[in-house]
Amino acid sequence: MGGRQAGVRASTQRSITIDFYYRGVRCRERLKLVPTAANQKFAANLRAQIQAEIARGTFDYAKFFPDSKRATMLSRTPGAAVTIGKALEQWLKGMKGQIQHSTYNDYDLAIQNVWIPAFGAKRLTELTRGDLKEWVSAQTCGLKRIRNLLLPLRGLFSQAMEDEQITANPFIGWTPRKIEPPKESDDVDPFTPAEVKAILDAANGQVRNLFEFGFWTGLRTSELIALRWEDVDLVNGTISVRRAKVRKQVKAPKTKAGRRTVPLLEPALNAVLAQRQHTQLAGAEVFLNPRTGEPWEHDGPIRKTAWQPVLKAAGVRYRYPYQMRHTFASTLLSAGENPVWVASMMGHKDWTMIVRTYGRWIPSVAPDAGQKVSALWAEQPRIKERQ
Repeated sequence: MGGRQAGVRASTQRSITIDFYYRGVRCRERLKLVPTAANQKFAANLRAQIQAEIARGTFDYAKFFPDSKRATMLSRTPGAAVTIGKALEQWLKGMKGQIQHSTYNDYDLAIQNVWIPAFGAKRLTELTRGDLKEWVSAQTCGLKRIRNLLLPLRGLFSQAMEDEQITANPFIGWTPRKIEPPKESDDVDPFTPAEVKAILDAANGQVRNLFEFGFWTGLRTSELIALRWEDVDLVNGTISVRRAKVRKQVKAPKTKAGRRTVPLLEPALNAVLAQRQHTQLAGAEVFLNPRTGEPWEHDGPIRKTAWQPVLKAAGVRYRYPYQMRHTFASTLLSAGENPVWVASMMGHKDWTMIVRTYGRWIPSVAPDAGQKVSALWAEQPRIKERQ
């Protein structure tokens, strides 16, 4: 053991105690360090730093000793002595009579399942905006969901700032802007003509109609399930894409190009004609969930109850339903259709996006849009009439 330093002593074989006065109170704090000469010198330097900050009026007790019983009483920022987990639970108790029961339950789930595992052990003063940004970038859910999850944490820090428990609130002036991970729609992996045939042969009824229509219109899944009979013009053989259903909410297309009229190629026209007997009299959505007779709420039920079973039965390697859209684009481009026309069919405002995404399927830029792929279809065996 080294020589004795003023205000520093070996307490046990595994700890060192430092001794100082703060606000007229004698303070003894134990450091979990083996009292070697080097560690005692470190403790002496720490004590000197504390005394210097006390002299300047900048000493924050909880910053140096967050687990100390004196931290709450003597700290300049009491929040430095409180963990985020405990603070959140205490904050939620105080909110119980101020918010609806359902909101309370949502906050409680977020606190227990998200924030305590992520930041519960941190002190209130330790959470930084960098921590929040890192957490946001790691999430796979949507931005709206992320913002909802952040509500109780944001509320806690707002109150802590108001109660002078902290001197800086990482939420002030910051709104999460999620860095989106690659979407399934960005992973272009279209089905081959043989795979498309196998999928349609393995499907039947409304499910087959939905899939065939998807393969030959290029509509997004959200646009497929929002299509209504009032959008279908069988006389002219077109559909009007005017809405999409996202997370059970029907919305208008995000861009002007997304609101479009799509000519129905022969397979798509056959599919919608076959679908008439199932849903046209109701006059609402074209495609319904045949298991429930209700509109599809989102693509989740399609995947679980229709898409996955059909692909398994067809023996086709699994890809997301969105690949129907990619298959449509790659099929048209491989047949030599004009990328500008394909872009308008798919609702893209910029045809160069088509070139960037599907460039390897473009043999050349050609006129007579729609004719080549129709000719390609004419060479295939006709699908027999179905009920």
